[in-house]
Amino acid sequence: MVSSRYVIVVGCGRIGSLLANRLSSLGSSVVVIDREESAFQNLSTEFSGFRVTGDAAELAVLRQARIDKAQCLLAITSHDNVNLMVAQVAQAVFSVPQVMARVNDPSREAVYREFGIQTICPTNLTAAAFLGALRHPGEAR
Repeated sequence: MVSSRYVIVVGCGRIGSLLANRLSSLGSSVVVIDREESAFQNLSTEFSGFRVTGDAAELAVLRQARIDKAQCLLAITSHDNVNLMVAQVAQAVFSVPQVMARVNDPSREAVYREFGIQTICPTNLTAAAFLGALRHPGEAR
């Protein structure tokens, strides 16, 4: 269940802003962290969460986002190394119960799993969608 959860979203690009907007509309308390202030323009006017400008790889920025209260952290920047590091810190240092990370390079998924980090790989998901559409023409979404 995603409602009534305290969620930190690291990265406010297309995916991060979409997730932050949807989680906020579902009733979660959401904090979005991004290094660029301009990235927050991607959030909808209905977004009711908080914004933290800074580098999530810095402990002070994570503390400003109140990571000690977070029930979930989603590391979804476009940089795999940043996502892995932030996810590891969230798990090992702050004991965030649910940590998920975006991994763009499918060959890196195994490394994330070795650290016990749940991953989502847009590259694999896109490839699977295309292959499914090739098998079932007309059913592509």
